[in-house]
Amino acid sequence: MRILVVEDDAVLRDGLIAGLSLDGFEVDAVANCADARAGLDASDHAAIVLDIGLPDGSGLDLLGEWRKAGVATPILLLTARNLISDRIDGLDGGADDYLGKPFDLSELSARLRALLRRSNGRAHGEIRLGALSIDEARRQVRLDGQDIPLSRREYAILHALAAHPGHILSRAQLEDRIYGWQEEIESNAVEVHIHKLRAKLGRDWIETVRGEGYRIACP
Repeated sequence: MRILVVEDDAVLRDGLIAGLSLDGFEVDAVANCADARAGLDASDHAAIVLDIGLPDGSGLDLLGEWRKAGVATPILLLTARNLISDRIDGLDGGADDYLGKPFDLSELSARLRALLRRSNGRAHGEIRLGALSIDEARRQVRLDGQDIPLSRREYAILHALAAHPGHILSRAQLEDRIYGWQEEIESNAVEVHIHKLRAKLGRDWIETVRGEGYRIACP
């Protein structure tokens, strides 16, 4: 799950990158409104963590701008402004959630998972497809009741496919979910991870759609 973090405090921004990455998110991070606009245009993000006080403008104004433009990406406001009136302004302005500073990183991760579930039309934190289950909070995959150990990127690809059963995801879309801006993309990385997933789950679970990409298939 790739997210965009907009936070001008360098120490906090680095902490968010490190902490959210450990929780299974691919994080792109910027420090101002201009870079946030460019980042949203450049990549497909599942959610946005947005600070209100930014050096070149207000996060609330940026939020309103995005919503007026039709951007439907779930947005969580992360800010030191924690009065009830501030929360109301943020939520009425188009935010999906609001978390005041200081905050617990595990709570932020849980709130992001909840936003992503709702945006995908799911109420529960577990994806079930036949004998396959994915616990999003623990990033635990089980097949026929047995734990299946996966690398971070193997999990990211499987989760992306399983969260949209029946949908075809292209190689580029999968690359977008497993690599950040600063990471070099190997030419056959997706194919290698798909091969490893098939070796662990069985070949029938992931279908190759020639010329288009991949989709999950419940055997």
